[in-house]
Amino acid sequence: MPDTAVPTAPLTPAQVVDEYLRILMIPDPAGARRFVAPGLRIRFTGHREMADPAECAAFNAGRYRWVKKRIERTETVAGGSAVETVVYSLGTLHGEWPDGTPFEDNRYVDRYVVSHGLITDMQVWNDSAEWLLEPSLNRRPVT
Repeated sequence: MPDTAVPTAPLTPAQVVDEYLRILMIPDPAGARRFVAPGLRIRFTGHREMADPAECAAFNAGRYRWVKKRIERTETVAGGSAVETVVYSLGTLHGEWPDGTPFEDNRYVDRYVVSHGLITDMQVWNDSAEWLLEPSLNRRPVT
């Protein structure tokens, strides 16, 4: 019997990032690895350097009881070479701090470099550090 499977098109760089984030926020760092290149560079707020999605999940587990992203938009721009695309993911975080206090509307911006369909560089910025230093900034009622 002939194979009737329909070939799937490769993911766009924006789709790579969106799917990576969806899986990483489960958290499923092992599943997220299929979207990253060897030699991945990750830098979180405060210049925390990492090299594997599992390190991201461990960092989040230490900072939050739980956390999820609400992606508001994904933007792409040409990268530094013909095979690179820079992808920005913008939105908000919501979840609970380690003490169980809920939060939402915590802004984030992530910057990714995607090359040959894999993430080679990831940079992360969000309001969490500011909110931890000055808790009154996060005292709007959670709805």
